[in-house]
Amino acid sequence: MRMEPVFVIWSNEELDWEKWKDAFADCGPVPEDKLYEMMSELNDQYLGDERMNLDVNVGAPILLIADLGLWDGRHTGYREIPSGNLRDCLYSELDGVTWYVDRQGDFRMDGYHHDGHNHYLYRKFRPGISDEAREVFLETIMGHTMNRDDLERVTCRLGDDIARIYGFQLPETTKTHRRCGHER
Repeated sequence: MRMEPVFVIWSNEELDWEKWKDAFADCGPVPEDKLYEMMSELNDQYLGDERMNLDVNVGAPILLIADLGLWDGRHTGYREIPSGNLRDCLYSELDGVTWYVDRQGDFRMDGYHHDGHNHYLYRKFRPGISDEAREVFLETIMGHTMNRDDLERVTCRLGDDIARIYGFQLPETTKTHRRCGHER
């Protein structure tokens, strides 16, 4: 269920040699399989650059909401990133991944592995949310009853923080998007 990206932060999916060949113009003749290896290694180094770019604390723990494709079907889960630092979202053991901000201003990751595709949504908790409200919300995730209103009531999108870092504009916000109150 890939959303429409507005801004791609980093991807190792579908690397296109035509877009990379200038970076290796000085290498001379290189076997084709070596070219792809070199391109992949350079792209992996760029992931380190993106982690430095996103070394920003968003002022609240980050919640990763996962739609997982596993050998026994699709599963839902979540994980908290207590540091609240965006760079800590850019880690994965999947074979191919793309981190991006979608048209709703949500920070997402889509990836694949040998069993299927995973889709992650990253949000930060709203300031002042009680522990009880958090627990009820996390139960809606695990109970497969979470809806967009629940999501907006308890969490905030991260696209605004990311857009400030990279200097891009998000499309107009939807009626359901509510400001978090601690945006810079």
